[in-house]
Amino acid sequence: MPLNPTDLFDIRSLLTEEERAVQDAVARFTDEKVIPIIGDAFDQGRFPKELVPEIASMGLLGSSLPEQYGCAGLNAVSYGLICQELERGDSGIRSFVSVQSSLCMYPIYAYGSEEQRQRYLPGMAKAEIIGCFGLTEPHGGSDPANMKTTAKKDGGDWVINGAKMWITNGNLAHIAIVWAQTDDGIQGFIVPTDTKGFAAQEIHKKMSLRASVTSALFFDNVRIPDSQRLPNVKGLKGPLGCLTQARYGITWGPIGAAQACLTEVVNYTKERILFGRPVSANQSAQVKMADMARRITLAQLLSLQLGRLKDAGTMQPTQVSLAKWNNVRMAIDIAREARDLLGGSGITTEYCPIRHALNLESVITYEGTETVHQLVVGRELTGINAF
Repeated sequence: MPLNPTDLFDIRSLLTEEERAVQDAVARFTDEKVIPIIGDAFDQGRFPKELVPEIASMGLLGSSLPEQYGCAGLNAVSYGLICQELERGDSGIRSFVSVQSSLCMYPIYAYGSEEQRQRYLPGMAKAEIIGCFGLTEPHGGSDPANMKTTAKKDGGDWVINGAKMWITNGNLAHIAIVWAQTDDGIQGFIVPTDTKGFAAQEIHKKMSLRASVTSALFFDNVRIPDSQRLPNVKGLKGPLGCLTQARYGITWGPIGAAQACLTEVVNYTKERILFGRPVSANQSAQVKMADMARRITLAQLLSLQLGRLKDAGTMQPTQVSLAKWNNVRMAIDIAREARDLLGGSGITTEYCPIRHALNLESVITYEGTETVHQLVVGRELTGINAF
C-alpha cells in the first residue's frame, strides 16, 4: 500500500480510536466548511463568524475541560489534533479556538472560583460567551513583567486603567481575561466588555491572520467588583500558565498548515507541464517535497510525544518551547518553499501556501517569538538566564 504523503510514518496508527474519531470529525469540518470559503474570507479581511455555531456544537471549545462544565473532556492529544486540522484550513480559525479554549476558558477553570466556572464555562463552550485574552501591551509583548496596565482596589471594587494590543477576538468578545499590575502583584480579572470605560478597536491593514479579528483594548477607569477577580493565582504564573496551554496547541496547528501546503504542491506539480514533462518529474522539485515530508514527520512525532507527556502530567514548559520553535519554523519554511514551487500561481489565494505563509508570520511571533523560545531552551541547557 502506498504511504500517506502527509503521514509517512503512520503517526495515525499511534492514536487511540477516540483520537482518530476526533481528527476525522474536524478534518471533515475543515474540508467541507472551512476550505471552500477561507480564501475569500482572507481576501476580504473577514472572520467567518458563521462557522462558530458548528465549532461549538462539535465540542471544540474548551475541549479538554471537564464535562461537568459543558465541555467535551478530551485528552491533550485530541486537542492537539483539533488544532492541527483547523489550522490545515487557516491559522485564523485555529486561533479563535485556541484563544477561547486555552487563554480564556482555561484560566477561569484553573484560577477561577467555582461560581465563576459555573457562570461562564458552559456558555463559553456553546459560544454564547466569547472571550479574549488581554496580556500583550503596546510597548512590547515579550516582557510581560513590565506591565503598565493597573488595577487599583477601591472598596469592594477594582478600577482598571491601561491598554492591551494584538488581542485576538477583541471585537467579538463578551468578556476579556485581563492581567493587570496590582499592589499585590499581577492578577487576572474577568472584565465584561460592556463595562463602562472599556473599548475595543479592531486592527486593520493586516497582511497576516486576515481571517481573524485582532484588536486593541483600552481601559479607562473600568470598575468591576472583586467577584470578577480570578482568586486562585497571583504573579506571572497565571498568564504564563495560560500561554503554556496555548503554545501546546500551537505546536500542532502549524503541522496542519504544512500538510496543506505539501498536498497542494504535490498535486500542482503533477499537473503542471513544463518542457514536456510534469514539474514533479524534476529532481529539484522532488528533493524539495521530500524535505517537506521529512520536516512534517519530525514535527508530528514531536507533538505527539509532547501530548503524551501532557496527558501524563509531566510536560515541562521548556519542552513546549522547543516544539513551538521547531514546528512553526518548519511550517513557515515549507509554506514559502511551496509558494515557490507553484510559480506565479503561488502568489494568489486561489492556492493556500501564500495565505499560510503570511499567517505563520504571526504564529511564529505570538505566544512567544522564535527567539524567546530559543532562549528558554538555552536557559534550560546552561542554567543561565540570557533574557
